[in-house]
Amino acid sequence: MAVIDIHTHFLPYQWPDLAERSGTTDWPWLKHISQDKAMLMVGEREFRPVNSACWDIERRLQEMDRDQIDQQIMCATPLLFAYQRDAVHAADCARLFNDLALEMCSTSEGRIMTLAQVPLQDIDLACKELERAMSCGHLGVQIGNHVGDRDLDDDGLITFLHHCADVGAPVLIHPWDMLGRKRMDRHMLQWLVAMPAETQLSILHLILSGAFERLPRSLKICFAHGGGSFAFLLGRVDNAWQHRDIVREHCPQLPSTYTDRFSVDSAVFDQGALRLLIDVMGIDRVMLGTDYPFPLGEQKMGNLVRSSKILSQAEKSSILEDNPKSFFFKANVS
Repeated sequence: MAVIDIHTHFLPYQWPDLAERSGTTDWPWLKHISQDKAMLMVGEREFRPVNSACWDIERRLQEMDRDQIDQQIMCATPLLFAYQRDAVHAADCARLFNDLALEMCSTSEGRIMTLAQVPLQDIDLACKELERAMSCGHLGVQIGNHVGDRDLDDDGLITFLHHCADVGAPVLIHPWDMLGRKRMDRHMLQWLVAMPAETQLSILHLILSGAFERLPRSLKICFAHGGGSFAFLLGRVDNAWQHRDIVREHCPQLPSTYTDRFSVDSAVFDQGALRLLIDVMGIDRVMLGTDYPFPLGEQKMGNLVRSSKILSQAEKSSILEDNPKSFFFKANVS
């Protein structure tokens, strides 16, 4: 079977000075330490160490071959979303990285494809950049799970998601700018606790607010990291909906019945968790995602699914090939 990894990240080797372009401070830039290592910076602050797999397409292809990955879909690290910036500056940033991403993919002979980013704080600019990016060759779009205090049920964000459905752009939703910073400033707890919570929060905003009732079924959205803590806590949500009217006020159906409205990736790193995810979401709603090439990603890409003793061969094929193909490469049907 062909194996398609739908959740990987990239950073170009270098990019123009965004602080100079915008006349504002504290933009991301890459500080190279050696041929293989660099530090992703935010102004003068160190954000994350990275390696050359982020920008070296030849290395990326070699590691894909090592792990028998036929195709990758890559997207920018969420630090580059720039939602907190002036919308014009964020739009310039989005165009810049969207074009750099396509340039990187152009040397991969079709094995590496990319999702665009957009200035989501301005819906008109976001829709405009989405259309431009799709016309240039992007497969879809990656967005953050919120813009400041505006969650996915915000009218403007619903408008953008509706536009994605209209133009046939699949959407990968990635958590970012996580909650609870002061209580999670050690041990990577922002990534281990807040990130899964952010994703569950966003899914529940779409379900409990009635947002899914306003969105077309042709919309293809996928939540990263296995949907965060959603699958494990769905029983709690259903129980609350059944017994508290304030939970079901805007949600006409049992929350668990909405799992056919979105997909998730497989980045859960545990066989039992993967089995639960499939049982909750349905086998046609889970796709291979590794979060390559970051340290919290799957280090041997695809191994969780391939080595599973509790998945059938048909289930493995669905996750590794069939579902990604249907989600990203087949036209939407209303």
